[in-house]
Amino acid sequence: MEGNKKEHAFVKIVQEHERIIYKVCSFYVSDTFPLADLYQEVVCNLWRSFPKFRNESSPGTWIYRIALNTCISGIRKEKKRPKCDYTIEDLSDWFIEQDSLNENIREMYLLINRLKTLEKVVVLLYLEEKSYQEIADITGLTLSNVATKLKRAKEKLREMSHL
Repeated sequence: MEGNKKEHAFVKIVQEHERIIYKVCSFYVSDTFPLADLYQEVVCNLWRSFPKFRNESSPGTWIYRIALNTCISGIRKEKKRPKCDYTIEDLSDWFIEQDSLNENIREMYLLINRLKTLEKVVVLLYLEEKSYQEIADITGLTLSNVATKLKRAKEKLREMSHL
């Protein structure tokens, strides 16, 4: 692709899937990793890998994979970052209409945030109504591993909700 066409195509894909990027990043926000930093890092990684994107998967699957890998890698790195003033409760208001966010849903998002990284990823994708096959494609897990991780994550969420 020529430079200008490449930029236009990239911007269009990112704009069409911006919700995915924000949703993934919102699950990994912490004092160490503010939303703006995670979002920027994801978009930079998308731009770097865009020339290699061959449409073998859907743009949404590609974006999920890059966003998840970026956020998970960011957590593993021990970089010092500026302190974030947002809590997960504040962020949930950005992505879900306040009227539809009852106390049970708010609690569920807080509990999901306490799961291990890969469990959180699988639950996030499940809540996005992705099929087991799509979850496997995005995460690189096998179908049986997706089912197992999802089952265990649901069990942990049930246990945590009775604390």
